[in-house]
Amino acid sequence: MIAHAHPKATAQEYLDQERQAQIKSEYIDGEIIAMTGASRRHNLIAGNLFASLHSQLRSRPCEIYMGDMRVAVDQAEFYTYPDIVVACEDPQFLDAELDTLLNPTLIVEVLSPSTASYDRGEKFSRYRQLPSLQEYLIVAQNTPALEHYRKQSQREWILVDIVDWETLVDLPSIQCQLAMRDIYEKVNFISE
Repeated sequence: MIAHAHPKATAQEYLDQERQAQIKSEYIDGEIIAMTGASRRHNLIAGNLFASLHSQLRSRPCEIYMGDMRVAVDQAEFYTYPDIVVACEDPQFLDAELDTLLNPTLIVEVLSPSTASYDRGEKFSRYRQLPSLQEYLIVAQNTPALEHYRKQSQREWILVDIVDWETLVDLPSIQCQLAMRDIYEKVNFISE
């Protein structure tokens, strides 16, 4: 028996479908990939990050979005939903729907076992194509650990691994700090 490949969707077909859908999907090179739900830890960590950053950004020319703001990279090939995204100055959107951001300054992904390799690999490779992106945080949910990538030049990124519970993470692109202790508030690493 011959397996039939699913026909590839255009970016416009994806957007039309996604704007009507009950379940979010990513779009990668013509493939529409349904996203799965997040764990309790994932939600706690993302919520803690959002709360901390939101309170620090109130008087700044930045907007912060959690989970439902789609980001377009190479507008015809890659659309995804970061866990948290911050856009400073004038947020730019794909169209009048204002649901697809084009110029993020900071992107945060909370790792899930099923997406860890993707978040560190292909997704980060795509994100690096965004001229506006200055920082990328990858946050572990099974242990207090964070990977902080900062753009040095268009082709050079510096990685700082953070595992110290007492560390304050500086985010110069948005003039904020995150305390590791706050990121993991109420997260129980033993029982889950």
